[in-house]
Amino acid sequence: MEITEININIRGEDKLKAFVNITFDDVFVVRGLKVIQGNSGLFVCMPSRKMPDGTYKDIAHPIRNDFRQQLEQLILDEYQRLLGEESSGGDT
Repeated sequence: MEITEININIRGEDKLKAFVNITFDDVFVVRGLKVIQGNSGLFVCMPSRKMPDGTYKDIAHPIRNDFRQQLEQLILDEYQRLLGEESSGGDT
């Protein structure tokens, strides 16, 4: 399975830094991932649904930890690249 597109919508909030949509093999999209600023740095949250008890449950997520790490790294790299473009005026 290949990640063929990462679409990031940067936000200006304290904790929520971006919304992310990912396309796999040009045929399947997962929407609603988030880039979050945590106490230890940036991390990626999978799409989730709020449960009646107030907790959140992922509705789509990687099963294998190595794929989760790869996905998170690709997203955070693209997020940093876009931030660099914004700070340089988008002339890249």
